[in-house]
Amino acid sequence: MKKLLSVLLAAVVLATACLSLASCGGEKTDYTVGICQLMVHDSLDQATNGFKDALTEALTAAGKTVSFDTQVAGEAELCTTVINTFTAKNVNLIMANATPALTAAATATTTIPVLGTSVTDYESTFAGAIPANVSGTSDAVPFDEQAKMMIDTLGLVAGDKVGVIYCTGESNSLIQYEAVKALFEAEGIVVEAYTFSETTELQTLTTSAADECKAIYVPSDNTVAANDTIVGTICNEKNVPVYTSYGGAICYASLAIDYYELGRETGKMAAEVLLGTKTVADLEVKTLTPTVVYNNELCAALGIEVPEN
Repeated sequence: MKKLLSVLLAAVVLATACLSLASCGGEKTDYTVGICQLMVHDSLDQATNGFKDALTEALTAAGKTVSFDTQVAGEAELCTTVINTFTAKNVNLIMANATPALTAAATATTTIPVLGTSVTDYESTFAGAIPANVSGTSDAVPFDEQAKMMIDTLGLVAGDKVGVIYCTGESNSLIQYEAVKALFEAEGIVVEAYTFSETTELQTLTTSAADECKAIYVPSDNTVAANDTIVGTICNEKNVPVYTSYGGAICYASLAIDYYELGRETGKMAAEVLLGTKTVADLEVKTLTPTVVYNNELCAALGIEVPEN
């Protein structure tokens, strides 16, 4: 009997302890945030890291805790699967990193707050009607300044041809292509789109673009960015300068934002929503001021003079 009572007492103590722990594995967190990142590459990785850091800092300062369920979809079609796991768990907030992740989240829920990051144009993505539970940060940059930067640094003139490489599965890229196309053509510069749907097409496509164009423009296209060493290697071998909207090692120059800071701004917005100081509907989409960066080594190899200022 004494042995039985000891066993029962131990069970009660264990059960009581488990009530104060999350599944007997640690303290229960105040909030759970689901993060759907389209794919692995530096810009998106930095945005996710910045989001986590800023949100954790803000909630810790408020005496709260947060746990993250971070999932990388790998491709656009799988974003819906990832988002559905978040809605099934009824997470407190969803962070959607890239446009396909954002559209999947907005389609899946109208009640869970959704914040996007690394998204170029929210208005176009939602045809001018952004859902009430959706806001976030945009990686849009002044396309006119990017075009002027290429024209000035490369000495482009009427009749020169610029190739724009992007994936047809990314709506962000089409928006940027149409913007820079109009800007270049206003100066008499010929613009051609070199598009692909599968990454296996990128090498052949880039070779054609480098053979036919004086320069290459790459928008903030996640698929190209994840494979941009292919573009950089081919274009460098052919002495064709590459300009990207997102920065990176392959471009001779860029007017781009810091994606870690973009993620931090999204994290600060998430803290406001979770702590109840603002609703998503109160939050306007934020952008960052881009900075100019030159790759001095690449400019020297291509014979491009870096402006003193």
